Amino acid sequence: MKFKSIISQRSFWKSVVWLGLSFLVLYNVITIFFEYGEFAFTTFFEERTADGKWIRFIIGQLLAAFLYGFILAFGQFQTRQKKE
Repeated sequence: MKFKSIISQRSFWKSVVWLGLSFLVLYNVITIFFEYGEFAFTTFFEERTADGKWIRFIIGQLLAAFLYGFILAFGQFQTRQKKE
């Protein structure tokens, strides 16, 4: 019952989106910096999307962002419900 009450809240889904997007940006920036030693955005995206791999790259990024955002937001909302 708690699961349904949490996911039915509009604020939960806003948190999922913002946490997911924040994760996506930070993860990619950190990955770029560690792999190239500088912020080589163009090289990073050219390598990831070469040879028709752009669909897989985008789907993977969005799926990872959604899962990260969902898990963190759910934990936050569940903790908030327990305190009430």
